[in-house]
Amino acid sequence: MIHTPMRLAAAFAVLSLGLAPAGDSFAQAARRPAAVATPPAFTPAASPEALGFDSARLAKLDAYMRGVVDQGRVAGMTTFLARKGKVVSFKIYGKASLESGKPMTEDSIFRIYSMTKPITGVAMMILFEEGKWRLDDPVTRYVPEFKNLKVVKSVNPDGTMVLEDMVRPPTMREVMSHTAGFGYGLQDEHPVDKLYREKGVLRSVGLKQMIDRTAEIPLVFQPGTSWRYSSSVDIQGYIVEKLSGQTLGQFFEQRIFGPLKMVDTAFFVPPAKASRLAAVYVFDREQRKIVEAKQLFGGDVPTYLSPPANESGGGGLVGTTMDYARFAQMLVNGGVLEGVRILSPASVEMMGTNMIPREALVGSNGTVGTRFNDAVGFGLDFMVVNDPRRAGSLEGKGTMSWGGAAGTWFWVDPTNNVVFVGMIQRLGGSGGDDLGGMARTLTYQALLHPEK
Repeated sequence: MIHTPMRLAAAFAVLSLGLAPAGDSFAQAARRPAAVATPPAFTPAASPEALGFDSARLAKLDAYMRGVVDQGRVAGMTTFLARKGKVVSFKIYGKASLESGKPMTEDSIFRIYSMTKPITGVAMMILFEEGKWRLDDPVTRYVPEFKNLKVVKSVNPDGTMVLEDMVRPPTMREVMSHTAGFGYGLQDEHPVDKLYREKGVLRSVGLKQMIDRTAEIPLVFQPGTSWRYSSSVDIQGYIVEKLSGQTLGQFFEQRIFGPLKMVDTAFFVPPAKASRLAAVYVFDREQRKIVEAKQLFGGDVPTYLSPPANESGGGGLVGTTMDYARFAQMLVNGGVLEGVRILSPASVEMMGTNMIPREALVGSNGTVGTRFNDAVGFGLDFMVVNDPRRAGSLEGKGTMSWGGAAGTWFWVDPTNNVVFVGMIQRLGGSGGDDLGGMARTLTYQALLHPEK
């Protein structure tokens, strides 16, 4: 089974972001209309059967997700399923806040954390289509601060590192597929990750400071020789800023969010929308229940109610279920939504093409979940399913996906023209079976007539 690759360490690292002033991002976010003013991207399906689903079987998906909420594993949830641009199911469960009793709603706002990464990848591909960079360019062409990076050759028993020179700089392809060798600070056992935490890479004030701090830390391995979940998408955010001459928030707003009418997606929630931000929870082992997450690493959990210290392309956005569904539908449509083209079909196809070298496919993906292999790989800021049946999954070939540290997940299935977005707010896993994997199984066991 394919597992959504987000675990507690990832949640902690993302929350440690010092999420930098975003230029005029405050004004942009504040002046956007409410979600209800946005023309719908989807039309309702006449029935699940009209799109090839069996209603009785699809009810298993609803029952399972409702049970997750009823069991107290999460406070609330939304699940959105569409096929061929028609809404098959949009379900709302539980509470946005257990403390206030406020119910979850269709326009509740979620911290999407690492589901920011595919959006940053699309920003990169917009610039790729403009000829601003090429896939096999050395990253040092755009980030010369990385010219003198060292590489960990080995680690001594006492934890000290033996370093060597880079054989060559990482390529842009490797930066976008987590094969460049950068660390992240998510794990405890590797000295590179310890340096990421000690130097506060993800707590930097501005993306330039993040780059300067990263340049002081060696790569975990020689570029292209393995796969390791990393800060490389934050590096991509810096490259977007450098190549576009805009802040990352400005570029997102003008080139992606505005055109796609993603009216509630931004790096923070403005005051007028603050009441719609769902609370984030964590499991308390002593109380044996979920409690609102307040403290982390001795500091307060970011509120996301003011402009961040750093616009993180790797994990800084908040948004709604429908906003992300619009983004996902653009991808399944081959780069266009409601007549507005963001990317060419070929660029979307390239993002969904495995970029991990064969010799690195057998390695761990750096988390507790999936190991990449010939059946499941990684493209440009997406996990991709090359052979779903061999992978033990039911979705279509070429499905692109990722998840976020607070439990959000999504996938885009171009073979079956299916989009799915699931939103919860719980750090450190869902308290049971992976919801992304369960949602896949329960969705596709109900798709009995994909030819429709």
